Amino acid sequence: MGIRVIKGGMLTTIQDMGRTGYQSQGFSVAGVMDVRSFQIANLLLDNPENEAVIEFTLIGPTLEFTSDTIIAITGGDFGPTINGEPAPMYTAIYMHKGDILKFGSAKTGARGYVAFSSYLKIPVVMGSRCTNLKSRIGGFKGRKLQDGDYILFRIKRRYLPFFLSRHLKPEDFSQEETTLRVVMGTQDYMFSKQGIETFLSNEYVVTSEFDRMGCRLEGPYIAPKTTSDMISDGIAFGSIQVPSHGKPIILLADRQTTGGYAKIATVISADIPKLVQRKTDHKIRFVPVTVEEAQEIYAEEIKKLDAMRQEIHKPCKEVLECRLAAKRISTLFR
Repeated sequence: MGIRVIKGGMLTTIQDMGRTGYQSQGFSVAGVMDVRSFQIANLLLDNPENEAVIEFTLIGPTLEFTSDTIIAITGGDFGPTINGEPAPMYTAIYMHKGDILKFGSAKTGARGYVAFSSYLKIPVVMGSRCTNLKSRIGGFKGRKLQDGDYILFRIKRRYLPFFLSRHLKPEDFSQEETTLRVVMGTQDYMFSKQGIETFLSNEYVVTSEFDRMGCRLEGPYIAPKTTSDMISDGIAFGSIQVPSHGKPIILLADRQTTGGYAKIATVISADIPKLVQRKTDHKIRFVPVTVEEAQEIYAEEIKKLDAMRQEIHKPCKEVLECRLAAKRISTLFR
């Protein structure tokens, strides 16, 4: 028993943290775009940290449940409904056999996530269940989900302790302008002083060329000292390449393993979620931080996740809080 895909949406795939250790053979890491939303979805269900989820982009899927399970929805707001009624986000939701979970177009953000307490029955390929669309490996048959697909569950887990406490404040992805913190390098020395000042002091706009591989930005020309071409080397999640046209390209989950354009900076991991939830014409600015500052910010993110985990495992002590929580989920139990 599991889920049936009634409508696949625009780009709906199975993802986890990615397929590491194979870049030397030319396989990209892939994995989720918004790691924070992915982590929170699994956290709400006490799932393993790297348990596979469904990720969808701009237009979400419609899913039919063929057995009971518990889910959590995170990421952008796609106006989710269950059997036609609004469904809460960042909340553990009990789903019954026959229930229909439907997503529309993204109201805020660009990517959404659904985690399952019963775990999706997806084979592990090279250490991961994630979908690599270019190599057509992993996930569900190495491709995006389509109308009529059927995915089984691996286990039957339909009970979670502290169920009424399993809700968190949704992330806010409504801003059309954001600032991304970056660590300069690894080839910032190939850019002129004026070029670096241009990069750090100007606003850039997200173009329509924005997919799982990368995000092209439009804005002022970033001048190199001589050329931005170089011998190819490795690319990290969030690396910012500047080709000869002088406009930045931020490399993302499905990035190529190596590249021959100079990298002026790298977006810190804690700010990648803000980036991948942007849409066309949204505006971005960059501000530099040191490696040590980036590490401190990362450590704070871990603390925040730990605090969330503690919060959802607290007994629902207050009578009013319990009544409100019970009312919130009453329509989901029959």
